[in-house]
Amino acid sequence: MSYGKKDEDADLGLVKVDRTQVFQEARLFNSSPIQPRRCRILLTKIALLLYTGEKFPTNEATTLFFGISKLFQNKDASLRQMVHLVIKELANSAEDIIMVTSTIMKDTGGGSDAIYRPNAIRALCRIIDATTVQSIERVMKTAIVDKNSSVSSAALVSSYHLLPIAKDVVRRWQSETQEAAANSKSGGGFSLGFSSSNQMPMNNSSMTQYHAIGLLYQMRMHDRMALVKMVQQFGSPGAVKSAPATVMLVRLASQLAEEDASLRKPMSQLLIGWLRHKSEMVNFEAAKAICDLRDVTDEEINQAVHVLQMFLTSPRAVTKFAALRILHNFASFKPIAVAPCNQDIELLISNSNRSIATFAITTLLKTGNEASVDRLMKQIASFMSEITDEFKITIVEAIRTLCLKFPSKQAGMLTFLSGILRDEGGYDFKKAVIESMFDLIKFVPDSKDEALAHLCEFIEDCEFTKLAVRILHLIGLEGPKTSNPTKYIRYIYNRVVLENAIVRAAAVTALAKFGVGQTDADVKSSVKVLLTRCLDDVDDEVRDRAALNLKLMGEKDDQMASNFVKNDSMFALPYFEHQLVMYVTSEDKSNFEDPFDISKIPVVTREQADAEDRTKKLTATTPTLKAPKAGPTKTPASGAEAAAAASAQAQKYTEELTAIPDMAEFGSVLKSSPVIELTEAETEYVVSLVKHIFKEHIVLQFDVKNTLPDTVLENVSVVASPSEEDELEEVFILQSDKLATDEPGKVYVAFKKVNGENTLPVSSFTNILRFTSKEIDPSTGEPEETGYDDEYEVSEFELTGSDYIIPTFASNFNHLWEQIGASGEEAEETLQLSSMKSIADATEQLTQALSLQPLDGTDVPVNQSTHTLKLLGKTVSGGRVVATVRMAFSSKSGVTTKITVRSEEENVAALVIASVA
Repeated sequence: MSYGKKDEDADLGLVKVDRTQVFQEARLFNSSPIQPRRCRILLTKIALLLYTGEKFPTNEATTLFFGISKLFQNKDASLRQMVHLVIKELANSAEDIIMVTSTIMKDTGGGSDAIYRPNAIRALCRIIDATTVQSIERVMKTAIVDKNSSVSSAALVSSYHLLPIAKDVVRRWQSETQEAAANSKSGGGFSLGFSSSNQMPMNNSSMTQYHAIGLLYQMRMHDRMALVKMVQQFGSPGAVKSAPATVMLVRLASQLAEEDASLRKPMSQLLIGWLRHKSEMVNFEAAKAICDLRDVTDEEINQAVHVLQMFLTSPRAVTKFAALRILHNFASFKPIAVAPCNQDIELLISNSNRSIATFAITTLLKTGNEASVDRLMKQIASFMSEITDEFKITIVEAIRTLCLKFPSKQAGMLTFLSGILRDEGGYDFKKAVIESMFDLIKFVPDSKDEALAHLCEFIEDCEFTKLAVRILHLIGLEGPKTSNPTKYIRYIYNRVVLENAIVRAAAVTALAKFGVGQTDADVKSSVKVLLTRCLDDVDDEVRDRAALNLKLMGEKDDQMASNFVKNDSMFALPYFEHQLVMYVTSEDKSNFEDPFDISKIPVVTREQADAEDRTKKLTATTPTLKAPKAGPTKTPASGAEAAAAASAQAQKYTEELTAIPDMAEFGSVLKSSPVIELTEAETEYVVSLVKHIFKEHIVLQFDVKNTLPDTVLENVSVVASPSEEDELEEVFILQSDKLATDEPGKVYVAFKKVNGENTLPVSSFTNILRFTSKEIDPSTGEPEETGYDDEYEVSEFELTGSDYIIPTFASNFNHLWEQIGASGEEAEETLQLSSMKSIADATEQLTQALSLQPLDGTDVPVNQSTHTLKLLGKTVSGGRVVATVRMAFSSKSGVTTKITVRSEEENVAALVIASVA
């Protein structure tokens, strides 16, 4: 019998199968004598129905099940194999299936040459339940260590499926599973077809090791030391011959290195060893794991990149593609490490496989320096006409990142983008080009005039309504800010005359932005004339917008009208979306009695949203198919989500504090610090702190949790003593009356600034938790009447200059740096951060410690040896603070930094530096 694929076979005879007809034909199972060939064909039809989603009602499934069970009387091996296959599929819908357990168990112990033994094991584990698993324990243990690899694999995979219902029983099979994993000898292979012969086709197979290691991981996933031993045991050379099993070990080693810093070195050594494995899939998985390590060293990266570079010259297209895809991803974070491969990658630009060619181009765009941009753009220009829109979009996305990375090259890239915008292409391609030009306008101010001119030309012949509307909106926002805004009015009014109603409405709104708040009387008059003509439009939306804007232009208060039309504030969209989803998916129907409260959504400036957007786009990578992790991993929030969450948390604090009568007179909260843990999580009393800054007061919020069982704490307070008593005067302490076991409570300590509201006092605080402890009477469940006073010392903390600084966004850091430097004060400090493993870590830690906002995408270091971080913030009284942090990394000494801070207010620069010095 031939097992070759014949996709061209016209008549398979099984494509159209009717469930009712098959059920009627099932009477064949009751005939005597049994006809193996006819029964196999009928069983195949049933299997086809089940595999294609057809469901048999319970009564029909039960009838079929017991009819099929009569076929066990026949000794035909192929028929028996098919019987087990169909019984396994019917087990979920038939009743009383447990009755055939003994018959199937006999088949699991059949002769070593029986081809149906693996099928019998799989069927047995489907019909068994949690209460009867122990009855098949001996059978499963024997099958796991069977010399026949397909029997062993069937038992291992079946054990994996039994884990959720009988975890304790399956875990007792660890020694047998370990033996199966360690056994590298090949046994019988998998049967690919049915045969009347009792002989199992012999075929080398190492999948048993893969299944055994996978099952061992499931058994030991909560025991880290057991996992480490397993990885080290099977990671030794020659211990595992199965490439898929080794890939699983690579993923486990990577997971352990990420979760436990003490395992980082031994696991990375194993990963480097696997780079030299004879299997390509293992090499790729090891290289990808090394590139994904959080604190990867230059030595580790160089070895991984070297292996991937060798694969770039492979004659196999899939090998080149896999290597290039890993390098492409890694180049987003460490382009310098991938740069040595540029010569080999350039040879792939002309590859006939367009997937490879596209990845080659985009990788070179990420690894190339400013000098190579022009040469790459010429290569791309000749390449673009030969590829599909999907690949064009990938290249445009890479060019967009390059625009933000090298603003000085914006002229050449803008010319390229405007050129391909005139080419033929679909909506998604045109949208990608438009988005790239939008980013240039937002983040590279020098390109604004030319980019707007190209967009104005595009809308003259734009076939996509959505794109025309977006471009008109952008022209309305940016056009009035240019040196010659009147030249855009003609392009906008052409849309009013020539386009459909949707575009005409957008054009009216854009046109109004040139007139509202306009100081030039001639321009304002021209816009009024054009809007007046729109009052006769056939579409009511266009007429309404024109009437509204004419009314606003006639208002005497130009500022009010300008704020209405040109509002630069917007909601924090990620948080807004999250809150809407929570509202509409709430299971408590009473929530819908009240309308959604939009007033609780934080409002951010457009500059803030643009800065977050820029950071997100600089860190974005082209989506790729990533291998699943061996365990769950935490996904870090994006910058926009983090900012929105911080705004929401600040609003929550404000609502809580203003509701307390003693603090009502303090005014609004100017800033709240992140949560600071003052005790370990495992201690008897868990205490954390939040510092709230008011105009004239400092409020310390202590969150206290009692973890002692059968104990109640009463009259809980914190005595916080500042070291600088001449600057801070205690006003009051609001204690927590009662804390039961595992019940959180809040204690507030308020201080007044002695030297006035404009001062920024800094001090260290010693803290003592005081309370009355009472035990719970076990008979009544109530606390005893008498208790004893006790106190508990918690860690000290600092009130620093950064506690008065609020991160702020701006689009032009260099202008602010020079402006504040000319009139403000400056302070400098050089620090040696020997504990920092990389510049990325130092960037994150310094940003948090200084409480300043990174600008111009400098929170994402491109170079891993040197970096300049640009930061901006403002004091709680409104004075601006700018800072630059120049960093250099050495593997021996860590990160050396030079921090320069400039501030508009006196003494602030030195206070900010003192926060980290």
